[in-house]
Amino acid sequence: MKLEEEIAKLYRSWSGSDALKIEKIAGSGSYRQYFRVIGASGSVVAAYNADVRENLAFLKFTRHFRAMQLPVPLVLNTSPESDFYLLEDLGDTTLYSALTKLRRKENYIHPDIVKIYLQVIEFLPGFQIIAGHSIPFSYCYPRPAFDKQSMMWDLNYFKYYFLKLARVSFDEQMLEEDFNALTGFLLEAPGDHFMYRDFQSRNIMIHNNTPWFIDYQGGRKGALQYDLASLLYDAKADLPEDFREQLLNHYINTVMKLSSLEETKFRRYFDGFVLIRILQAMGAYGFRGYYENKPLFLQSIPFAVKNLKILLDRDQIPVHLPMLRKALGEIIGNPDFSSIKAPSSDLTVKIFSFSYKNGLLPDESGNGGGFVFDCRALPNPGRYPEFADLSGKDRLVMDFLRKEPEVDAFLNHVFSLVGQSVKNYTERGFSNLMVSFGCTGGRHRSVYSAEEMAKYLLEKFNVKVELNHTNLKS
Repeated sequence: MKLEEEIAKLYRSWSGSDALKIEKIAGSGSYRQYFRVIGASGSVVAAYNADVRENLAFLKFTRHFRAMQLPVPLVLNTSPESDFYLLEDLGDTTLYSALTKLRRKENYIHPDIVKIYLQVIEFLPGFQIIAGHSIPFSYCYPRPAFDKQSMMWDLNYFKYYFLKLARVSFDEQMLEEDFNALTGFLLEAPGDHFMYRDFQSRNIMIHNNTPWFIDYQGGRKGALQYDLASLLYDAKADLPEDFREQLLNHYINTVMKLSSLEETKFRRYFDGFVLIRILQAMGAYGFRGYYENKPLFLQSIPFAVKNLKILLDRDQIPVHLPMLRKALGEIIGNPDFSSIKAPSSDLTVKIFSFSYKNGLLPDESGNGGGFVFDCRALPNPGRYPEFADLSGKDRLVMDFLRKEPEVDAFLNHVFSLVGQSVKNYTERGFSNLMVSFGCTGGRHRSVYSAEEMAKYLLEKFNVKVELNHTNLKS
């Protein structure tokens, strides 16, 4: 039976009404499949995963975290076999998407994002320590702890799917000895807390201006440092070093209120966990990019290389790792890893702003016009004298519109709709998509929306974008 039919049946058994629409949500690095289901009882998220043991870990952890009043989605329904389940819909805004949307220049973090990160830091010990003391570790999958075996899996993942596939030279026996030395060092750190495992910006949703947490099904018993390393050295988030230090200090102060944390001891092992997390992530980029031939995953490699250089320059891991350092030095010194070109794509998205006074724009591609979004219901800066001679490309107008919650909600819906089509069109080899934004004068709201749409597509997808403001002078 088709996945959509099973999902419709699960939705009906939960709500008592039929699903009106089932939309596939763009996937990430896992093999799980997600769908948004819309019906009379509202919008929910459906998940399908053939790995039932992984599902059971997620469902068990979710119910435990909910009981501890941690912000995770409510489980609404599960199939008898536990291969399908329904979750509360937390929307489409991840911490990563919010971060990139508000990032105006390198090493800049918007104050609203700073606030969210500080909240995230304050929630993390709730998962690790408060909930971790009573969590059912017997449900952990595939292992109950981040032990030597788990660490060696991650390091070998890096060796076989990154070093070998990227043709980085190394002596295998000497590298194995370094892996044993690194894991022996990391296992000295206290490891009796809950380790979220994939605590990074794409697994944190922003819902009602508050962080919510997803994708902890790989959680297990482990050290506190690992999750913080995952968050602070999340590759494409590319957080500035001073901000990382601010968050590290905030985390230590937060944990010290809950337990007898020894700060010096915590810091002694922190960079070691940063290293193993970066290597695990690079293994994933190699597996998806080199082995599965999904070039978009390779786009994270330059950010990981940048983090490796910061880490090795800091030189605070008190373990002798000669072959690993040699291999990492080769990676850092190779310009091919520092700047990876985006894979080619045949899809061109033409984005227009226009005035409804002049009518709808003609479609020159012959595809029927694509999307047309009406911005006239949004707050209009053109009504204010100080904005009259400006456009949606000017900072004052942009700041005005960014402060309006209706604008943010509107664009999030637009991004979701257009993003779904872009992903589908790319996979099917289409060459053209037209997206138009109209407002009364074609100068403020439509221009701002078109600009934001272009930024979103360039950050999220590998497509060509052509931007045309029909009511602005060139």
